Amino acid sequence: MVSPQQKQFKILLIGDSCYDDYHYGSINRISPEAPVPVLDMDKVVTKEGMAFNVFKNILSLGAKADIITEFSERKHRYLDSKTGQQLLRVDEKIDKKLVDTTAGEDLNEYDVIIVSDYNKGFFNEEDIFEIISKYSGPIFVDTKKRDLSIFDGCFVKINQYEYEASDRLTEELIVTYGSKKVEYNNKTYTPPKVEAYDVCGAGDTFLAALAYKYCEEYNMDEAIKFAMIAASLTVQHIGVYAPTLEEIQNAA
Repeated sequence: MVSPQQKQFKILLIGDSCYDDYHYGSINRISPEAPVPVLDMDKVVTKEGMAFNVFKNILSLGAKADIITEFSERKHRYLDSKTGQQLLRVDEKIDKKLVDTTAGEDLNEYDVIIVSDYNKGFFNEEDIFEIISKYSGPIFVDTKKRDLSIFDGCFVKINQYEYEASDRLTEELIVTYGSKKVEYNNKTYTPPKVEAYDVCGAGDTFLAALAYKYCEEYNMDEAIKFAMIAASLTVQHIGVYAPTLEEIQNAA
């Protein structure tokens, strides 16, 4: 909930989305057909993932948000109900579904634009060039593309493996190394030490919190620290989780 003194930011999110199906069950025997465990299903929980998970994290922080996204995939995760241990993931292509809540607003009505680019074909180079040319505010990008130079002028957040696989870099680069560290502008930041149960969606939480906090005072140091705390809360839950602003402030 937004306090009377706190400005409610307006954020535009663009990117690829998927459905995350969590299949929970119990393993009590080995299959007689092959030396593999048999999962007796208990329940299935479905959540929206990738860009839509970033969207839910933005809303959880109390910001207003619009989203332009396309659902093109289901990710089936099979987990042991007792331990929460993931046993298998199966990715399934589905008929594409477009979601656009923007109703044609001018880009400069937004405090920040976030691009969650999983490189599934929904977001291309022409799109980013158009956004950069039309928008005067900060743009935050999380991308699987290897040529990061196309995002010059944006803040680009990637993880260690994406960084190592990059062909070309950009100046404003934020690199996350899981629970070890975050690097930006020749500075190293250390995340809080917590017991992680599931890292799924932690990068989405980090991205949403980073952009949100940067809107407050345009201070990247404070934004990174805030985002690290947010992500540390997410990994303490099974499945994707969107912490509230109050949770993050209490954990600071």
